[in-house]
Amino acid sequence: MTSSLALFLASVDKKAYKMANIATANSQDALDIVQDTMEKMVRHYSEKPSTEWPALFYRILHNVIMDFHRKKKFRNLFFFWQQHQQTTDEAEHSDSDGFDANFTAHNQQCHEALLTKNEHIDHMLTVISSLPPKQQQCFLLRCWQGFSVAKTAQIMQCSQGTVKTHYSRAVAKITLQLEHLDA
Repeated sequence: MTSSLALFLASVDKKAYKMANIATANSQDALDIVQDTMEKMVRHYSEKPSTEWPALFYRILHNVIMDFHRKKKFRNLFFFWQQHQQTTDEAEHSDSDGFDANFTAHNQQCHEALLTKNEHIDHMLTVISSLPPKQQQCFLLRCWQGFSVAKTAQIMQCSQGTVKTHYSRAVAKITLQLEHLDA
């Protein structure tokens, strides 16, 4: 690994960890995601020009976070199915509340101006964590990282219209949640 790539990774590690922690609500999972992202960056893209590194890094981070959620959903589904089989065999009813809670998507949205208000930061992080993963990542890339619509679309591998939709929905949910807080 080149020293310039090491400096780049050191410059983005805290923000990447925070994004992953918000997306997973688990510090260990967040550390694993960031480590996996950095490893993939070094292994596959160290020879790319340094001007391309930010977009590549955040695309990898986004993909690793989405993979995490897919795997988690599969594990939860398998766990639910196993429990359901056991309770069915025992002629008991399964508890679907745990299933529903485990499958509640992470929805994350936050209005850019409200992020700077100290009294709302904790609530904002909670709201962001409650957003669906794609809205959450879109919001964090646009608002927190400052990427343009086009660059965010490139990172998330979707259209600019999709980015605008995810961002708009995220901001609307965040605004609604914060209005309830102020009421």
